[in-house]
Amino acid sequence: MEKEVKFSLVFRDMWQSAGKYQPRVDQLVKIAPAIIRMGCFDRVETNGGGFEQVNLLYGENPNKSVREWTKPFHKAGIQTHMLDRALNGLRMSPVPKDVRRLFYVVKKAQGTDITRIFCGLNDTRNVIPSIHYAKEAGMIAQASLCITHSPIHTVEYYVNLAKTFIEAGADEICLKDMAGIGRPVSLGKIVAGIKALKKDIIVQYHSHAGPGFCMASILEVAKAGCDYIDTAMSPLAWGTGHADIIAVQEMLKDAGFKVKDINMEAYMEARSLIQEMYDDFLGYYIPKLNHINNSLLVKPGLPGGMMGSLMTDLEDNLKSLNKWKVKNNQPELTTDQLLVKLFDEVAYVWPKVGYPCLVTPFSQYVKNLALMNVIQMEKGKERWSMIADNIWDMILGKSGRLPGPVAQELVDMAKAEGREFETNDPQSYYPDKLEDFKKEMQENGWELGEDDEELFELAMHPEQYRAYKSGKAKADFEKDLAERKAKKNAPAAAAELPKTIKVSVNGQTYEVNIAYGNESPTPTTSQGDGGKAGSVTPSMEGTGEALLAPLEGKFYLVKDNSETPKKVGDSIQAGDVLGYIEAMKTFNAIRADKAGVITAILVNSGDSVEEDDPIFKILNS
Repeated sequence: MEKEVKFSLVFRDMWQSAGKYQPRVDQLVKIAPAIIRMGCFDRVETNGGGFEQVNLLYGENPNKSVREWTKPFHKAGIQTHMLDRALNGLRMSPVPKDVRRLFYVVKKAQGTDITRIFCGLNDTRNVIPSIHYAKEAGMIAQASLCITHSPIHTVEYYVNLAKTFIEAGADEICLKDMAGIGRPVSLGKIVAGIKALKKDIIVQYHSHAGPGFCMASILEVAKAGCDYIDTAMSPLAWGTGHADIIAVQEMLKDAGFKVKDINMEAYMEARSLIQEMYDDFLGYYIPKLNHINNSLLVKPGLPGGMMGSLMTDLEDNLKSLNKWKVKNNQPELTTDQLLVKLFDEVAYVWPKVGYPCLVTPFSQYVKNLALMNVIQMEKGKERWSMIADNIWDMILGKSGRLPGPVAQELVDMAKAEGREFETNDPQSYYPDKLEDFKKEMQENGWELGEDDEELFELAMHPEQYRAYKSGKAKADFEKDLAERKAKKNAPAAAAELPKTIKVSVNGQTYEVNIAYGNESPTPTTSQGDGGKAGSVTPSMEGTGEALLAPLEGKFYLVKDNSETPKKVGDSIQAGDVLGYIEAMKTFNAIRADKAGVITAILVNSGDSVEEDDPIFKILNS
């Protein structure tokens, strides 16, 4: 009897691997019938990870999106699955235990059947609680083996990891080959080893196309007994994305596997609808390089899901670095030159920080650390001269147990800075917070939402949710999109381009000012966030020295509501954290270099700043 291999369409990851944003709910509902009519998919990845966060960033409520998006697939008998980050839930940073438990209750109620749980450290202490929480909520718990290639990550390592997850109650196992650098033969051996442990355990394989191994890997895991293969479809297949369903289906059919046929009329309709979404606004956040396979990715092992945002972020990093180089009479770098330097530095840094699997958030941490090293060294500074606190948390063990040892030079740095290595259960560092968030919602008069989904959204993404509720997220997104459209589509002189647009959010109108080239926009008119954590009205007066932004990004006074924001008049000591700059999904602390008094705060929380912009005025004591 022929072995049947089933297919999943990783629709969410298709977009995340290509660029920065996800489709709107109206676009999702429109394309669902065509995906269903294709007839080849038993599963569709509908949400999770970046999907939930980026909807907030452009001002759309992800709860409505998930409910509407999963509904047609359930009606058609197609399972929906999502990605979740274990200790980190749906975000970059660790999540309190009570918020983690609510997560699965909400997502099950919204219509998500399967949760794909992963930890980039493969720390079972992070994954096993999520297996239990998911099953308690009635979800199918799919535990992931995060695949990479190192002296530590052997076939035996992965088979033993799968055994631990199965014994802990995992319903399914996923080989999450997020960078596509798993070697085909080894992957086949891992699947065979898992099936030897438990013959009827469902195994799903997820890979990315970028480095070039994926088709060989798919064939090997199928031969070893894999049950489901993740696929994509044009125009978002290959490149930093995934293999196209057409090629995978034809290859497996030729190899003698039982596979479902593809309704090509429906495929072409779905393809056209994806192109419509691309042309509407999503394409403005998809760099051309992300359409290209690149075997240079084998060496750094950066994941496809991160490459989408990386190339967009790299444009800003390059612009900022080249501005410094011009100012200092140095030759500018090209994108390719910076990219190669970054890839080389990732390969250098990765073993030194203990071989974490390069997947969210650890891929961002290692990439950010490498990029900061490159930028600092290009400016004549020392390697390791800027390490964000959450990167230190990874190095020190607060996020979980690293697979390998940390390099002695980083151990010595930690000791010199008074930082201690941790061995406790990572969850113990992040106590329950749900009641605090519930109180905040009550004070603001915000509804907790159906099945407490709005409470969950605030608790999971506090800053993004507050910006969404205030209208700032929508206004910032519309401003950024208008600038990108003007830059790409309008050959007219700058004088002919619009200087303002008006955005309506929840009945409130915002006038958004647009800047082009090196212009500086005037402040955007918006509501603010009602004085919640991180809110401040900037004071432009003040005496003393200006404290300058150490890098480009978004400025925040606090990174979560457990901190008290600094204010004008506060006395400070050298080394005190005054605020943060969020760059590349990490919060970089801004510290006082001398004791004194804050006499002015020059920017709002959430405002974009460039390197060397003044952000505080401090009268030194």
